[in-house]
Amino acid sequence: MKKTPIYVEIFIHADIERLWRFTQDPKLHKQWDLRFTDITYLNSEAEDPQRFLYETKIGFGLKISGTGASVGNISKETGERVSSLKFGTKNALSLIREGRGYWKYSEKEDGVAFITQYDYETNHGRLGRLADVAFRPLLGWATAWSFDALRLWLEKGLHPKLLFQKTAIYWLVCLLLFFVWVYQGLVPKIAVSHPLEISMLASLLAGRFHPEAALKLIGLAEVMIGVLWLYPFHKKKWFLPHIGLLVLLSVCAGMADTAAFAHPFNPVTLNAALIVLSLIGYLSADDIPSARNTIRKRRKG
Repeated sequence: MKKTPIYVEIFIHADIERLWRFTQDPKLHKQWDLRFTDITYLNSEAEDPQRFLYETKIGFGLKISGTGASVGNISKETGERVSSLKFGTKNALSLIREGRGYWKYSEKEDGVAFITQYDYETNHGRLGRLADVAFRPLLGWATAWSFDALRLWLEKGLHPKLLFQKTAIYWLVCLLLFFVWVYQGLVPKIAVSHPLEISMLASLLAGRFHPEAALKLIGLAEVMIGVLWLYPFHKKKWFLPHIGLLVLLSVCAGMADTAAFAHPFNPVTLNAALIVLSLIGYLSADDIPSARNTIRKRRKG
C-alpha cells in the first residue's frame, strides 16, 4: 500500500521572526503541538544540527520518547526559511520507527505561509503498516489542528491551553445534545411508544393523524437531529435555532397537557437544561481550532 506523506499548510498573519520563535523554541512549541508532551534540546541552541529529545504521554502512565535533529536554513535572496528534521525512537510502544520532514516559512505581504511535510517508517512489520492506515490520518489531523491553534495564538493572543478547554467544552455540549436527542427519539417514541407521549400527541393532533405512527416519525426526526450534532463541521449557527426549537417544544407540551409540567424530569426542566447547554455551546464556539482551516494536499506546480 502506497504511503502518502503528511502535508499541512496554513497562512498566519504574523511576523516571520515571531513565527520562527514560536516553532523553534521548544518551550513554546510544546504548548501548541498536540503531538508532543515535552521537547528538550540536548545541545546548545547555537549548534547545528540542533539535537532534541521529544516525549509523548499516551495515558495510563505510559509515554513514548525519541530523539531528533533539525537544521535551519535561510535564503538570502528570498528570505524564505526551511527547517529540516529527522526523528526516531527505539520505544516498542511507538508505531513510528523513524521519519524525516521539513517546516517551510514563506513570507508574504501580510503574513507567512507555514508549511510542513513529513513521512515515517513504522515498527512491528505488517501489523504496524496495517495500524498506520488508521494512525496516519489521525496524526495528520493532529498536525493540522495544532497549526490552527498556533495561528489563533499568534493572531488573536489565545493561548492553546484556553483553546483546548474551549474545544473540549464545545464538543462535550455537542455530544450531550446528541445523546439526549437520540435517546428521546429511540426510547420513549420508537422503542416503547410511551403512553404519555401518545396521549400528549393525540391531544395536539385532534384525531387528524394516528398518534402512534406520528410518534414514531417524530422519534425518527429526533434521532436525525441528534446525529447532526456529531457532524465534524462548525455548528455555532445551529445553537440559536436549537434554542428556538426547544422553546417551541415546551409550548407544544404545555398546550397538549399542562399537567405534564408537574411530572419529575418534565419538559420545563429538561428543555431549560438543554437551552443553557446550547448557550454554553454558542459562547464557546468562537475561535475553535479546526483542521479544516488548513490545506492538507500539496499544490501542484
